[in-house]
Amino acid sequence: MKKFITFEGPEGSGKTSVIKEVEKALKAQGYDVLVTREPGGVVLSERIRSLLLDFVDESMDARTEAMLFAASRRQHVVEVIRPALDANKVVLCDRYIDSSLAYQGVARGLGIEEVYALNLFAIEDLIPDLTLFIDVKPEVGLSRVKSNQREMDRLDLETLEFHQKVYEGYLQLAELEPNRIKVIEGNQPMDQVSSDAIREILDEG
Repeated sequence: MKKFITFEGPEGSGKTSVIKEVEKALKAQGYDVLVTREPGGVVLSERIRSLLLDFVDESMDARTEAMLFAASRRQHVVEVIRPALDANKVVLCDRYIDSSLAYQGVARGLGIEEVYALNLFAIEDLIPDLTLFIDVKPEVGLSRVKSNQREMDRLDLETLEFHQKVYEGYLQLAELEPNRIKVIEGNQPMDQVSSDAIREILDEG
């Protein structure tokens, strides 16, 4: 079984719901599971999350944004992810490095290689064993966010064009790393999405 599993997708893709079902399924099979999220997961990272997602001043520079995400990720790795993996736990993380590559690397136009280099400094060699990309078109995901009446954050309020670039970025990453990034069809009932995710994880051996 892969130990470090990350979940990616556009806003409203249903990652959080899927992770809950995966957690239940893995625990039922006896695995020691830790669920965490980015940005966040520890006190300092959650404070950075507030800056990134609740910040209403639109003057934040794209590179500043990318560095804040990387800084949050570094603290998360040091305090939570690596210790859990060292303790032989299965870590399920809601977003990780691929979010930065899609959002800042592609949608913000900073470049995948440039943002990858920045994040590699932060995470050292801690690349996920498996990444599940829940494939939902941005207009569908944003519609879900609005209908669920979830509080909109700074990234939710970006233009549809921005979110389309994020989506295209994820597809590009999936093409670049097909052995690590597996695509899960998100336009189906959530229980089926969860089942597909669980099957993909367990099939990884």
